Amino acid sequence: MRRMKVRDTTIVVFVISFALFAIGVMPLYAQHGGEDHTAPHDSAVPGHDHHGGEVVPDAWEGSADGIAYSELNHHIAGWCVLLMGLAELSHAMRLPSMGWARLLLPAAMLFSGVFVMIWSDHEAWPIGSLTVIETFFGHDPEIIQHKAYGFMALAVGSIELFRRLGRMGHMAWATPLPLMAIVGGVMLFGHSHGVHPSAHKIAIHHAIMGTMAVTAGSSKLFSSWLHPVPVHTSSKWELLWAGLILLIGAQLLIYSE
Repeated sequence: MRRMKVRDTTIVVFVISFALFAIGVMPLYAQHGGEDHTAPHDSAVPGHDHHGGEVVPDAWEGSADGIAYSELNHHIAGWCVLLMGLAELSHAMRLPSMGWARLLLPAAMLFSGVFVMIWSDHEAWPIGSLTVIETFFGHDPEIIQHKAYGFMALAVGSIELFRRLGRMGHMAWATPLPLMAIVGGVMLFGHSHGVHPSAHKIAIHHAIMGTMAVTAGSSKLFSSWLHPVPVHTSSKWELLWAGLILLIGAQLLIYSE
């Protein structure tokens, strides 16, 4: 009976993940296929010129400097996520010689949180021209989402640090980490880089990463429910969680616009 429940739960997880991926990707293909390529381009439209709808060279979003900046940020995040995945893999495999690695995840999360809060957007506070109010309460959803990711990484990284140091022993404190993966993954389905020549490609990247993040977070939650007390044997749910985190890190490392 227990084995049947685990199998049924696995099916539900992957059905939900596939549905989320389809919801995120299919409208993008429909929009891409339904574009009117014969419509005249208006030079007054932001991000376009009169030569064929390309992004204006001096515009940051989609420019050579803007793309290089965005790709570097994603690659740095990729190294942090890879460290998290390796740490979680060592825990899932119950490697006693890698006990120190339990602190890698909170350390990487705290570093990435600080990095995103400061350097996520070229024009945002504290390195850009936008004020604190304009950055966190303005009308640019991309900037607000980036800062939200940074805040979540700082908050959950702090919880995980205290939890792994034995300062937070209640099992409820293990929930924010997988919930962050799920919520962050869902947010990726609606994350946009605005007017960008590779907007469609970026959306596909985000849909794939969002699917893996939602699946990873769900598997981590199921692992906590099925094994509320730490066991000495490896868990397939935790192995799935760690493997997907590694895949997300690898995708971030090869991310390109």
